[in-house]
Amino acid sequence: MKTTLHFVFTQSGAGCLVQALRKAGRSDPVIVTHDDLSFGPVNSSDRDVRTKWVADELGEPRWINIRTGSERLWDDSNAPDNRKILWLTRRSAMEYAGFLDWLSHLGDAPCEVVDLSEIMVPNQSEQDRSRPPRLLVSLGMLHPDVICPEKFWELAKPLQETARKRYQNLWQQLLAENAPLRVIKGDVLVSAPISFFDSRLMSQVTNKWQNVWKVVGQTLVSGPDDLIEYGDTFVMGRLRALVKSGQLEVQGELRDEVRDSRVRLS
Repeated sequence: MKTTLHFVFTQSGAGCLVQALRKAGRSDPVIVTHDDLSFGPVNSSDRDVRTKWVADELGEPRWINIRTGSERLWDDSNAPDNRKILWLTRRSAMEYAGFLDWLSHLGDAPCEVVDLSEIMVPNQSEQDRSRPPRLLVSLGMLHPDVICPEKFWELAKPLQETARKRYQNLWQQLLAENAPLRVIKGDVLVSAPISFFDSRLMSQVTNKWQNVWKVVGQTLVSGPDDLIEYGDTFVMGRLRALVKSGQLEVQGELRDEVRDSRVRLS
């Protein structure tokens, strides 16, 4: 009997999907790959290359998961006939990059895709329920009580050959470019320099001292509402770099566990 395997690309997305499946009485395994491949080198099988880049560019945050290409691939060699469902959203750079990476290793093996990129969902909070539905930007933001009754797994469709080749060619191009960043542009990911979002971060800083984590939080919500382009790990790393370059100055330590540091324009 075939087992249905679900592949997702954030830890939060895996948690939401597991809860929804269990609520529906399903025991399908959910496999998560959560190395954020929207930043850093991606074309090396040497874990140390990516680890060093993260340490140099982002200050080596403690919770970054660094994996090689082979480790990012689910090994189903003992059960190659399992049904594989990939959960995709092109509105999250991390999830999109994780999907492309996984699909590149899959080759020509059959799989299905639940594409959430154009799914509209109701607002969950009390104060927002009167507002119209919004585009879903991440599986991790989809409440299990919405996933379960809607049975989103029934949206799974076989990945057609033309789409597979388009995705795989896109990832091969990104691997060849091996840029510091991969950012969302329209319907695809494109390579970008490490400084791509610096102006957005700098726009949140003033001549007055502000709490560092307030600036990070403001930067996280300053982009388009229908995209997730980066996380707090990346923003904090760039803030460190801007302090080091002299564009910003800081009071206190810029460590992830320190919550009372302050920052301002130099």
